[in-house]
Amino acid sequence: MRRAATSGTPLPAPDGPVPAAPPAPTAPPVPAAHAEAAAPPVPAAHAEAAAPPVPAAHAEAGPAPYGDAAVAALRLRHARYAPWPHTRLDVAAARAAGHRPHPIRQFVLKTRSRCNLACTYCYVYEMADQGWRDQPTAMTPATTARAAQRIAEHAAAHDLPRIDLVLHGGEPLLTAPARLAAPVDAVRAAVAEAAPRTRVTATVQTNGTLLTRGRIAALAAAGIRVGVSLDGGLPAHNTRRVDHAGRPGFASAARGLRLLARHPQSYAGVLCVVDLDHDPVETYESLLAFAPPSIGLLLPLANWSDPPPGHHPGRTPYADWLLAVFERWWHDGVRRTRIRLFEEIIALLLGLPTTTETLGLTPAATAVIETDGSIEQADSLKSAYEGAAATGMTLDTHSFDQLLDHPGFAARQLGRDALAARCRACELVDVCGGGHYPHRYRAGEGFRRPSVYCADLQPLIRHIAAAVQRAAQTAAQAPATHAPATGTRSAQAPAAQAPAAQGAAVQGPAAQGPAVQAPAVQPPAVAS
Repeated sequence: MRRAATSGTPLPAPDGPVPAAPPAPTAPPVPAAHAEAAAPPVPAAHAEAAAPPVPAAHAEAGPAPYGDAAVAALRLRHARYAPWPHTRLDVAAARAAGHRPHPIRQFVLKTRSRCNLACTYCYVYEMADQGWRDQPTAMTPATTARAAQRIAEHAAAHDLPRIDLVLHGGEPLLTAPARLAAPVDAVRAAVAEAAPRTRVTATVQTNGTLLTRGRIAALAAAGIRVGVSLDGGLPAHNTRRVDHAGRPGFASAARGLRLLARHPQSYAGVLCVVDLDHDPVETYESLLAFAPPSIGLLLPLANWSDPPPGHHPGRTPYADWLLAVFERWWHDGVRRTRIRLFEEIIALLLGLPTTTETLGLTPAATAVIETDGSIEQADSLKSAYEGAAATGMTLDTHSFDQLLDHPGFAARQLGRDALAARCRACELVDVCGGGHYPHRYRAGEGFRRPSVYCADLQPLIRHIAAAVQRAAQTAAQAPATHAPATGTRSAQAPAAQAPAAQGAAVQGPAAQGPAVQAPAVQPPAVAS
């Protein structure tokens, strides 16, 4: 089954004993080339070799009092399913070794926990984590106010120039139009008082079926941009996006997207999960009919214990799919939209900064606030195991600074030191970054393998690198011309020595060289 890609009250007590991790035979073996990369030790400075628990002195900044039965059960579940990082990472030792925490810059507010659609592949409702069942249907005004206070507190403590809010669900547009902007208004008011130099941007991620003129107007008036999740621009691409009666949702989503396209200032773009059953170029070109300013192509959420459809050793079906789109987009002559995945790879090849967590080594900077006020890690972790995103923290009992010291969050800020040995030694590591964190998971081991998409990421990156290198060479031979436009802003950057199709190591921007047009890179949206 295809997976969607893309994150108070005490945690509920378990109904029974916490199950042990599934036995190894149920999980597919890692290819022999990756065998030595399974659960390698962290460098000595991180003290993982001895696999110590978080020191008792550091526990006060941990999830919650250990006496709480629900939190104790959560810690046990983390230890059984993902010993890396939950029991093998000593956060205090990592801090002592120089790994400083990076502040949170994106806050996902789960304003609604239920959805009007019942997509058959949704990671929130159809995959490993079923925590949504214990959530209230909507975030209360009191929880919203507390979230605003905590966010403002964090922005002020770190003097952040900007923070990004994402209204998420469930389906956030189940909220009445008059109340849609209330969470954003609350955060902006709190930030204006506590951190007046911090700018607040806001986006809502929706399935698009409830977009109306009134909702779009209300969101536009509040300065909230709209991102829409869709599986392609044709009804045949969206057969898995159905309502609770099994009726297709595409017609309503298409109607909403056509309305949204009339308001380009409010249109953030479209997110689309790669589906091997659909023709890649047809999928791409059909989405262009909705005039999206950007398209996010997402690999299905999968891992070594639950591999993606079409995953077979020696094959690269996802690279093949994505490269078919890349070739159409790169050689189009006119830039019809931005494709975030390709632009992020290009930016990383050029040594430019990005804010994505799916590629590269940028520290994680996203926190999720659940409908009940629980503080969680990125939603995408819900694809791994029950409670994988949970921290045991709440807005009432913890600050976001304390989240930074949670071992699950801290691990996602360690850069290459959190990667498998094979990844650390790979010439593509600065671009790939080990792949998306959830894609590295294997039950009973945790998140320290190469990406389950490793075989796909390598040819994808090398192909794009070769295209960028050819464009740079063309620009050098004809200085008056430019490489194919890949962004809305024209920032002149030196050409990168990108890896060749079969070899050369990735390097940063050269000290001198012909100019190529660098991509505009914006903060990531979150999948719906």
